[in-house]
Amino acid sequence: MAKSIRARATLKGDTVTVKSLITHVMETGMRKDEKTGKKIPAHFIQEVTCAHNGNEVVLAQWGPAVSKNPYLSYEFTGGKSGDDVSISWVDNKGEKDSLTVQIK
Repeated sequence: MAKSIRARATLKGDTVTVKSLITHVMETGMRKDEKTGKKIPAHFIQEVTCAHNGNEVVLAQWGPAVSKNPYLSYEFTGGKSGDDVSISWVDNKGEKDSLTVQIK
């Protein structure tokens, strides 16, 4: 179970709307630690992949300019109630997470 992703997928008409919130520090590598004065190492999500029943519908390449705890919303057509929608991410340190939800 994903600890860093919360998501829901809803069907309205023939359009599926997916709304997700990813908990991540999204550190740019440009800030300095107030106590030590040293730069805080960059730590940000590089790639987000979203799929519907295993077929990729969104591939996003992100960088350090994306805000902390990013919100991602997108729509696609062709989904049915009960279908799987998965969201996964990989960051610049190789950490990753994923979540699968059903369309309601």
